[in-house]
Amino acid sequence: ANGEFIPMGSRIPSYEDAFRYCPDNKSSNVRIYGYLYNWKAVMGNYTNSNSNPSGIQGICPNGWHVPSDAEWTQLTEYVGSKSEYVCGYNKDNIAASLAASSTWLSSSNKCSVGFNQRYNNTTGFGALSAGYYSDDMHLGFKYVAIFWSSTVNNRNSNNIHTPRLGHHQTFVENESRNRKDGCSVRCLKN
Repeated sequence: ANGEFIPMGSRIPSYEDAFRYCPDNKSSNVRIYGYLYNWKAVMGNYTNSNSNPSGIQGICPNGWHVPSDAEWTQLTEYVGSKSEYVCGYNKDNIAASLAASSTWLSSSNKCSVGFNQRYNNTTGFGALSAGYYSDDMHLGFKYVAIFWSSTVNNRNSNNIHTPRLGHHQTFVENESRNRKDGCSVRCLKN
């Protein structure tokens, strides 16, 4: 947002360096999936926030912000409360309603993101399976979508709360990723 150039990463960065990565290490994937960023690139000079709204613009354009874990939780709870977004009468089975209706590896697990993709994306969120970057490797392309939040994990300050959708999962998993990893970012309008 501040116009600072974010270099392409070719190694595991330090916590102080901002980097971006091409999904599956292919520049042709950027047009569809966007870049994967480490947390420093997403947050800039901002620090941790679990407020709702987060109040952190970070990499997002003016009028937008990086969502906090509290905001991601608000989204998943809202989607889980609407029967039209839930699969199989289980309020946790909402991953397919947030996932794009293509790009995902197939799965035989009923109600999962990869099961019957033409019925995905009922919410319009359209999460793409961009994978992630970790330990000098591009991982999970077509398998997962992992998004940054602005919230540090209280048990380990090097880890950040990250919502995750997997091709075989029916739910949105709240996991923690190391701030050096490369993940997707979804900005939220103020």
